[in-house]
Formats: sequence, C-alpha cells, structure tokens
Amino acid sequence: MKTRTIGVRASFLAAALTLSLVPAALAQEDKSSHGKENSAGVAQVVALDECDPTTFNAVLGPDFCKNVAIGAATTFDELFAKAKAGTPDPGWDFEPDELHIKKGTIVSVVDQGGEPHTFTEVKEFGGGFIGDLNHGEPTIPECAGGFANVAVAKTRILQGSTSQITGLSKGEHRFECCIHPWMRMTVDVK
Repeated sequence: MKTRTIGVRASFLAAALTLSLVPAALAQEDKSSHGKENSAGVAQVVALDECDPTTFNAVLGPDFCKNVAIGAATTFDELFAKAKAGTPDPGWDFEPDELHIKKGTIVSVVDQGGEPHTFTEVKEFGGGFIGDLNHGEPTIPECAGGFANVAVAKTRILQGSTSQITGLSKGEHRFECCIHPWMRMTVDVK
C-alpha cells in the first residue's frame, strides 16, 4: 500500500510539474512573436504602466494603483502633464506594439501594470474617454461613454488579470486603451 501511495504522489507531482511548465513554454513562444509570424496557439500581450501608488491612490482611492514594479514612480500629476504636452509617458504601453498571428490564435492580454486598462478594438486610433489624457484628439466612438458603456466595460483588464481575445478575422486589427489612448497596438491576422 505504501508503494502505491508513493507512486500516486509521484504521478501527481509529475503532472503538476508538467502543467506548471506549460505557461512558461507559451510565454517563450510568445516572446518570439514580436514582429514575427506566430503559429496558431496563444500569443501574449502585456499591458504595462508605472503608476506611483502614493499619488494615484491619494486621488483615486485606496488600492487603485497596486504597482510593485521597481522604478514605477510616475505621479498622477506627471501622467496628466506629459499627456497634455503631447509626450505621453512611454511606461504606459502594450508590448509588443505589433503582433503577427495565424487565424485561430488566442491573444492573451495580461495587465502587469499597477492600474486598470482596456484592450479595446477600434476602427481608427484616437482619444479615449478621459479628455485630459487625449492631447486634443477627439474621443473615438469605441471609447465613448467610458465604463458606463458596456462595450467598453467588457474590455477592461484589472491589475494582475488576463483577458482572452478569440475569433479575430483575417486582416489588421487595432487595439488601444480607452483610458490611456497612447497605449496602442496592431494585430495582423494571416
């Protein structure tokens, strides 16, 4: 009986170890997709930001910015000042900027920044729903209404969470954050 228990435990351990390596293998495959064609499967996009928890949470409420990244020090006022000047903070970004995938590939978007973002498909790039971050660009229809618009709310990604985009048709797709509209990327589906 003791040998069987050890065998069962070893089998569970081997299965757990194998399953734990799958995300790493997918992430490795995803790293190769920056600007290159990716085989059908999963392609990862990362949403990043450098919000300073002290200043963002003072304005927006406790735990709004949960950034733990070293060097994440852009203050709330600096973010707005940079956007207004037409030089939005490059620390707010989707990586990669461009993705080439085969039809049927799942685009997995993970928010590794400190605050919420959206990953909203848009016809043309433009302004988001926070006018002071738009640098004069008008709010595009897909972002209008902010989170009161259910279509926009469905594209929100909270810090630490993941959203899966499936069923993209062949052709070029544009995505942007409706909060931070300079966060933009294209997905080319072959």
